[in-house]
Amino acid sequence: MSIWWSLHLRREAASVPLARRLLIGTMETAGVDPDISFDLSVALSEACANAVEHGGDDEPGGPSEAYRVTAYLDGERCRIEVADTGPGFPAGAAGAGVLPPAPQAEAESGRGLCLIRELADHVHIGGTPGRSGSVVSFDKILKWREDTPLVAV
Repeated sequence: MSIWWSLHLRREAASVPLARRLLIGTMETAGVDPDISFDLSVALSEACANAVEHGGDDEPGGPSEAYRVTAYLDGERCRIEVADTGPGFPAGAAGAGVLPPAPQAEAESGRGLCLIRELADHVHIGGTPGRSGSVVSFDKILKWREDTPLVAV
């Protein structure tokens, strides 16, 4: 079984739960284990929140008013990609997959990328060659409910 979808969303806080609900609904319909669905939905929420907060220069009418979310459920793996048109990661950080230092316990921000790394099996942080912006992609091996109607073959 293979399912994929892509969303072009405004950089507004209301877009985050929309993407999360679509992912949860897709995985529930496909029969993915609820714990795996929850982990991926939290990671997606963090990636979307980062795109909303950091994904552009807020120029009215410009391409930075939006970001893209793509999800692939293919065989035994789910891959999610969140791409924006913001300033990107600092030089050297994205390509090497280097995360900023872990935030202090009392910090109110800076935990998103660390949380994504904890919840997913593989994470890639970078950009798209020839374009500005950031791409955060992550994947996880799927587990299925016992009553799954759409089991991957």
